Amino acid sequence: MEELVRTNDPVLISFLESLLKDAGIKHFVADGNMSILEGSLAMIPRRVLVDSDQVEKARMLVRDAGLAHELRLDGGQF
Repeated sequence: MEELVRTNDPVLISFLESLLKDAGIKHFVADGNMSILEGSLAMIPRRVLVDSDQVEKARMLVRDAGLAHELRLDGGQF
């Protein structure tokens, strides 16, 4: 899996999940339960991960939604 976006913004995460789901792109939000450890302060960013074979399609969707500035440039793999 490759990291698509890293953010503390729960609204952005929700929007991206909806966008990816509607496009049929498998994804996973990592670190979503870290708020339990940090006391719900949203200090630890959540990561939206996408299957490597669908990452370009996902990047195009995010760009088309006007959120290109949110994309991770390094595209870290997991």
